[in-house]
Amino acid sequence: MFIKKLIPVASLSLAALFISPAQAQNETLSIAATPVPHAELLEFVKPTLAEQGIELDIKVFTDYVQPNLQVADGHLDANFFQHKPYLDTFNSEHKTGLVTVGLVHVEPFGAYSQKITDIGQLKDGALVALPNDPSNGARALLLLQEEGLITLEDPTNILATARDIADNPKNLKFRELEAAALPRVLPDVDLALINTNYALEAGLNPLEDALFIEGADSPYANLVATTSAKKDDPAIQSLVKALNSDTVRQFIEENYKGAIVPAF
Repeated sequence: MFIKKLIPVASLSLAALFISPAQAQNETLSIAATPVPHAELLEFVKPTLAEQGIELDIKVFTDYVQPNLQVADGHLDANFFQHKPYLDTFNSEHKTGLVTVGLVHVEPFGAYSQKITDIGQLKDGALVALPNDPSNGARALLLLQEEGLITLEDPTNILATARDIADNPKNLKFRELEAAALPRVLPDVDLALINTNYALEAGLNPLEDALFIEGADSPYANLVATTSAKKDDPAIQSLVKALNSDTVRQFIEENYKGAIVPAF
């Protein structure tokens, strides 16, 4: 009788060795994301995390400010929508201390137009729309420089603005707008520099529709961010591990056809 009582106890002890803290707690992890491709990637890994006892609560945003404020204020656990230059700028401007916990993918930044089909057709004095946040605005200018359309005073300045243009041979005029609005103004401008997530949402194919686009070696990898207090949280680490898995790599390659590039 004594031995029979010991067996189930031993079995339970052995099983407990294979239960992660997240499984034991069956916790909920709230994360902010923009719709495409971030929320799509999170939906893809959601079942994997559920098997580990982590319920992923995805909050979809269409702007670049609230996802960081919500995490910094403790209303959400993490976010997935931005690259490090944007995060660094946001932290500096808003006095927040969000940190990177994992890189996931690169969204090559592209230039689009409904008025021309080749960049050689861009006329003198053309109107070019840029994102109005510092990091993405500079990223757009760096891409224009790479294409030979402008020259910046400091060719490596990741926070450059239109005021930092040293040479503008086509006398391009610039309009700065909220990044999410750029696809909507395409009929009104000659060229727009658009983040790939917003291009995809608008039905644009970066590989087919962009007149020119960043290469796969872009330093602007999209990341998972959280507070320094939560950066080692097991559930957040499990999320990063899931997003950096071979199955996610395959999902990215098969579904985005090069418009999204794995960064892991």
